[in-house]
Amino acid sequence: MNNPQPDQAPLRSVHTSNFSPLLNHLKLSLVISTYQAGKLVIARPDGNVLNTHFRVFNKPMGLATDYGRIAVGCAYQIWELRNVPAVAQKLEPQGKHDACYLPRNCHITGDIDIHEMAWGKQELWFVNTRFSCLCTLDFDHSFVPRWRPKFISALTPEDRCHLNGLAMINYHPKYVTALGMSDSFNGWRENKAKGGVIIDVEHNQIIATGLSMPHSPRWYNNQLWVLESGNGSLAKVDLNTGKLETVAVLPGFTRGLDFWGNLAFIGLSQVRETAVFSGIPLTEKLTERTCGVWVVNIQTGETVAFLRFEDAVQEIFAVQVLPGLRFPEIIDSDEQLLRLSYVLPDEALADVPQELKQISS
Repeated sequence: MNNPQPDQAPLRSVHTSNFSPLLNHLKLSLVISTYQAGKLVIARPDGNVLNTHFRVFNKPMGLATDYGRIAVGCAYQIWELRNVPAVAQKLEPQGKHDACYLPRNCHITGDIDIHEMAWGKQELWFVNTRFSCLCTLDFDHSFVPRWRPKFISALTPEDRCHLNGLAMINYHPKYVTALGMSDSFNGWRENKAKGGVIIDVEHNQIIATGLSMPHSPRWYNNQLWVLESGNGSLAKVDLNTGKLETVAVLPGFTRGLDFWGNLAFIGLSQVRETAVFSGIPLTEKLTERTCGVWVVNIQTGETVAFLRFEDAVQEIFAVQVLPGLRFPEIIDSDEQLLRLSYVLPDEALADVPQELKQISS
């Protein structure tokens, strides 16, 4: 386990000794959102220690990563960040960082309780939980509603079914999760322990019912996976019957999921004494509260490694793999760096004097 420093106490974490070597071997790092603590966390290998690097965002929840870009869904806006390798080369200590994500765009959506997001071929898709719909963006509007469950009769900010998770296939929305089939204000809360559903977006058909607070549906290895958060589990979904096959049961509220090879990276959140967490199976059986990221072998269900947060970080929303990057950086508020970092089209670079190119390279 790593030993937190005293000045890191509010954000301290511990991890299994194999977590950093595992990421290093796989040539990847993780980006994690925790809306409760208002942070993005980069988990990256640093020798034998897992470096947990915190950046401040306003209630970050959904994350979408794809080919050098990250989208972050926040309290009332979506931030888009782009990797600028030339800036990474200049960061201290020089030569250590292999990516640097800079803010490029910010879209104001209003308070729509953005949940999961994913990149399509041409656009960003996201779950608008407050309005019970899937959306995309354009420059003129807060959001563009594109789909909603057939049992939702109106476009209204009432969080009627708590639509939350999004699975893509071939860059198109295919499956979503919701905590209930209610068509009334916050109606999903009445049967949250076993009212959860999985919906086929393409056909607008419910394919699984009776689930306990499902989150994070994913299509991986030609299989639909889901986190049944109320049971603290990772499961496979039988598309013919709608039944779940539990692969692993973990010591926390499972939410946030990504895969690499035979491994699943799963976010765990503490179960608190609130109305949201009351009455679910997990609340009855847990003897301790755990928040972090667990690594599970999807073939055996065994835990391979884990990262556990303590004190300030109590809930995880999203976990995403950053393949090929061992030590990335995310810039949130470094005004000096942002003022002096310029990204130009290749054709424009032809007109930049060579001496300036050398300075900026």
